[in-house]
Amino acid sequence: WLWVRHQPNSALSQWFRARVAQNGGRYKKTAIIALARKLLVALWKYVNAGVVIEGALLTKPSA
Repeated sequence: WLWVRHQPNSALSQWFRARVAQNGGRYKKTAIIALARKLLVALWKYVNAGVVIEGALLTKPSA
């Protein structure tokens, strides 16, 4: 839920919103689990290959 809230313009958040709107919001919990799996794969790609999630905003760590 935090990803959808804090990264609203990312491709994954847009996918989630489209998926929920497609079925009228009935399978929102199922869709969030699917989003979590997609996010896990995307984060794995980021850690291993440095591939940034499309549309995600990255910030520099504060000192």
